[in-house]
Parts: sequence; structure tokens; C-alpha cells
Amino acid sequence: MSEMRFEAPKTLQAAVALLAAANGRARILAGGTDLVIQMRSGRVEPELLVDIKGIPEMNAIALDNGAYRFGAAVGCMDLIEHAGLAKAWPGVIDGVKLIGSIQVKARASVGGNLCNASPAADSVPALIAAAAVASIIGPKGRREVPVENIPTGPGKTSLAPGEIVVSILLPRRPPHSGDAYVRFTPRTEMDIAVVGAGVNLTLDGGGTCVQARVCLGAVAERALLVPECAAALVGTKVDAAALERLAAAASAACRPIDDKRGTREFRIKVAGVMVRRAAELALQRARGN
Repeated sequence: MSEMRFEAPKTLQAAVALLAAANGRARILAGGTDLVIQMRSGRVEPELLVDIKGIPEMNAIALDNGAYRFGAAVGCMDLIEHAGLAKAWPGVIDGVKLIGSIQVKARASVGGNLCNASPAADSVPALIAAAAVASIIGPKGRREVPVENIPTGPGKTSLAPGEIVVSILLPRRPPHSGDAYVRFTPRTEMDIAVVGAGVNLTLDGGGTCVQARVCLGAVAERALLVPECAAALVGTKVDAAALERLAAAASAACRPIDDKRGTREFRIKVAGVMVRRAAELALQRARGN
């Protein structure tokens, strides 16, 4: 490996300038739980490492008129232990809790989990179901992008050279709302999702679903927002018939691969089961609001 430079800028502008000058040979260091492994294996050999943990905006959690904004470098444990955010978005926290061991969660960030762009990332389907929006800064300024538009394939994102995800916004929730994320893995701890499902829904005063977003993980080259799944729930009491349609829509949307952890057919079937479980848990939470 050639000689590598390390920089720890204190402002977003300084970080963007460093990345822009590196011509794609730089990597961002937040928790490092993915990057360090990739560097050790020789998969990536950056000429420049930009540590963004010293940038205040990337480490803050703030409540603004009912919406939560958290920095892309905020550690997973900090999110889990934030009582207000965990109460407002339990489904997002379901996903964050599944990112490795407690030691890993103390270092890892949701921003890193998103930008690592694994199709099986646990926090991403929950964020997409939540209609989370990422704030991105780069050489051309700032832009706001729905989280579902950031991962484009395994290890690939829509970020332009020099761009950084600064923070993620979870919108203000209507009353009678609930969300949930569940996954299937062969082992109960520290495994990678074979299928993940995030569901976010809102009920009216009579218990009818008036709004829904459903996202599947590990069943395609990136997390999939599935409008057909949402359509199966909206206008219903989320009863048995609606859940049956939801499961069928989820299975129909899958385009998975065969690998050592699950066949294509298995993933398609399990997607229906997982999305039903996530919807049932989200419904319970919505009714408890």
C-alpha cells in the first residue's frame, strides 16, 4: 500500500475541499467499522483519509418542530440511547440496534451504514420507510436527497465526487403512527440480513390506515421502496386480507440473488413473512400512540 495522508478537518468546508482535491482517491472515516476492514483486506487503498468526527454538525442530534435531525457521524449507541428519537421512531431504532455488537455500535454510524451501500444494511430500510431525507454537501453546495435515492448498488451511491452526507432528517410524525423493522438471519446475533423489512404507517381516528411506506432490504441490489406494498395497506384496517396482499406484493417486488446464506426462492418467500411481521408491529405501535 502506498503512503497515505490523514486529515481531521473541523469544518464541512475544509472536508469538502480536501475531498474535492483528492480526485476520488480519498475515503471518509467516521466509525471506521467498514472502512478499516476494507483497507486491511486491500479492497480499498485510499491516498487520503478524512476523519469527519471533529465536525460539530456531523455529531449533533437536534429536534426541530417535531422533526429529528442527526449528524451522519453520530454513533449508533448515541441514537439508541436518545430517549426522544427512540420514542418517536422505534422502527428506525430497531434497525440501528442490529448493526453489529455493542462495541461496533459504539463506533459505527448510520451515515456510514447508508454510504457503505450494502443491500443488506439494517438501518437503511427503516430510514427509507420513515421517509428520511439526507442533507448532502459538496463542491457545488448543499442538496437534500431522499435516503432511497442514495444507494444505487452494492458499494455504490449516487454521491458525486467530493460530496458528503452531513445529516439525516426524520420528519415530524402525525398522531397514530408506528414503524418497525424486522429481519431474518440464520443466527440471532451479529449476522447479516437474509431479508429485512421496514414498515411505517399512520392510522386515522377510526383505525384505518391512511398513509404507509414499505421498504425491503437484501432482496435486490439496493434497498427497495415498494409502493405496491403501501397500496395494500392504505384504506384498510390492516386486517388479515390486507396483510395477505402486503405479503404478496413484497414477494412480487423481490429480485434477489442466490448466495451461501439464502436461495432466491427462499428470499422471495421470506420477504412476505418479514413484511407482515413488520406491519403487525408497526400497527401495534400506531395504536399505542
